[in-house]
Amino acid sequence: MNNPSKLEQQLCFEVYKASSNFSKLYARTLEPFHLTFSQYLVLLTLWEQNNLLVKDIGNQLGLGIGTLNPIINRMIANGWLNKEQSDKDKRAFVISLTEKALEQEKPIERAIISKITSCNYLDINAKTLMTNLKELNAFLNQLKE
Repeated sequence: MNNPSKLEQQLCFEVYKASSNFSKLYARTLEPFHLTFSQYLVLLTLWEQNNLLVKDIGNQLGLGIGTLNPIINRMIANGWLNKEQSDKDKRAFVISLTEKALEQEKPIERAIISKITSCNYLDINAKTLMTNLKELNAFLNQLKE
């Protein structure tokens, strides 16, 4: 009888592998749009609420400014985002969607939904999995404090 290794018994390892596999799935789906998974997350944030400060995007995504700035700069260079100095704080920048980003929201959404639906696994287990992961993340965030 094979006993699972210590690594295979770790919840954190399974969450890590799932995250990595999701990133790969999304990367393949987003490739025709010339977007990375991280760039897609920035777009999702701005499609929900446009014209956000860089720090607010970072807070929503759990990314530091040092990680987020290169992502945003590449997206600006590729025509997805605009960056303007804030009227309220000259040290801060407001990020907004370009016309290209607004026009591509629905096609990107359709591509993602099509890929996820084709997996079928999520139709059955998505709500339970999402609830459990949100509870786990809330618990882990409390441990930081």
